[in-house]
Amino acid sequence: MSGHSKWAQIKRQKGANDAKRGQMFTKLGREIMVAAREGGGDPESNFRLRLAVQKARDANMPLENIERAIKRATGSGESTALEEIAYEGYGPGGGAIMIEAMTDNRNRTVSEIRNAFTRGGGSLGEAGCVAWLFEPRGIITLDTSGQDPDELALTAIDAGAEDVKTEDTTVEVYTSQGDLEVVRDALTKRNIKVVSAESAMIPKSTLELDENEALRTLKLMDRLEELDDVQRVYTNVDFSEELLEKYAG
Repeated sequence: MSGHSKWAQIKRQKGANDAKRGQMFTKLGREIMVAAREGGGDPESNFRLRLAVQKARDANMPLENIERAIKRATGSGESTALEEIAYEGYGPGGGAIMIEAMTDNRNRTVSEIRNAFTRGGGSLGEAGCVAWLFEPRGIITLDTSGQDPDELALTAIDAGAEDVKTEDTTVEVYTSQGDLEVVRDALTKRNIKVVSAESAMIPKSTLELDENEALRTLKLMDRLEELDDVQRVYTNVDFSEELLEKYAG
């Protein structure tokens, strides 16, 4: 997704206040719980849990919160029944939107998501309506401060990256899902600052919209991500950096 780094930066900035940070910690905790429930509570032998814990640490989530989430999932604490569900739909102008949710109440979640789509000028679709437009990839974002972006890109490719995109202050590294951890570890060992590393759904091709429809799509994505049960939102709309800066402003 073009502009992924800038969009991620906008979300981090918006998550700086206490209310947003609390919601972010709740979502990170859910991700840890589901990973631990499915693969066990040991991050060393559970890659998905290891990735979720690292993501929580990157967000400065307290260690006790991380440990509590693992204990709840593995039977050492009060447990919550969570299930993962994907939702699909269309934004203003026809952009494809993929949503990853974790919920203990399907009816509540689908009602909130449908309402967000309606209010945002989009529509919730049937399962499979846009999933074919995306593919799972690993994304690693690197901080370029004090380093040559082109050199970082070459280093990432040497480490096993499939593709690299350079921005003014960041480098986006794309990997297969299976190589995400390997590439991240290789970059970390070379003292390269990793801003974030995550599994994501990347569009196989992108769609350009006029400015009004693109801004409305961004607002819809924000509205969806603000829902407690929504973990991540993806789109195939190509946002220019100028548009993202205008939206952030």
